[in-house]
Amino acid sequence: MTAELTQGAVTSRDGTEIGYYKTGQGPAVVVMHGSMESATSHTLFAQELADEFTVYLPDRRGRGISGPHKPDHGVRTEVEDLDAVLTAAGAERAFGISAGGAVVLEAARTLSSLKQIALYEPAIVADGAPHREWLRRFDQEIARGDVAGAMVTSMFGFEMAPAFLKVMPRGLLRFATEKMLAKDERQAADGAVVLRDLAPTIHAEATIVAELAGTFDRFRTLDADVLLLGGTKGLRGLRPGRDTLERLLPNVRRIEYDGYDHGAASDPGGVNPTGKPEVVRRIAADVKAFFKQS
Repeated sequence: MTAELTQGAVTSRDGTEIGYYKTGQGPAVVVMHGSMESATSHTLFAQELADEFTVYLPDRRGRGISGPHKPDHGVRTEVEDLDAVLTAAGAERAFGISAGGAVVLEAARTLSSLKQIALYEPAIVADGAPHREWLRRFDQEIARGDVAGAMVTSMFGFEMAPAFLKVMPRGLLRFATEKMLAKDERQAADGAVVLRDLAPTIHAEATIVAELAGTFDRFRTLDADVLLLGGTKGLRGLRPGRDTLERLLPNVRRIEYDGYDHGAASDPGGVNPTGKPEVVRRIAADVKAFFKQS
């Protein structure tokens, strides 16, 4: 039986409204989605936890039913947004994906409320300089309305491009990306957050990655229990960060899924076009078992 999603909202510290969807029963878990996603990108994951946990799916700022980014947006703002949801939910558990995972990790360091966190390929890297460099081109492309070109820039910037794409002419990649954006819009349900609308939010994601880059040592004294997850076909640039976190975190368990990619925890479609429900369910089952330990 599919659990029903209800809608709610909280107000973050700077007055911005953060909307969320909610489902299930039991102790609260907050799920922070990743880049090019919105709250409902993890509906299937939430449904797998809903028989034993109340799952909150917030739209991170700039998406869906939440308010916009502000010029000074950064990690602190993201943590404040998460804190508002955690407080309303009375949650001591959170699951974060990619940049959302980086936010959850930083929140666990700075907020006493989080006792258990699960992270799927958290976007923590050693050097933030490369992200600041490609972000300038990305911003210029977004400003002139070249969303497809900006997405190509970010794909290479985040090292998401398979090797064979690196030898393809940029114009061809941009054309293929525009076709993909148009297909996503045609297939989207009424009111759905489409990829073209999500593209500008990549600016904030790159800012977060750059800001948290090289901050591994600050997590040495983290009190929260951590489940660190990733896939053997995930983003190569994020694997070293997981290796470092595994060595540094005082209370950590790690799982690397054979053959899973960066989008494996997300609903099939969108950033997970080749996704399979059974893969999402397996990740959800491991996260659920972890959260039930306390």
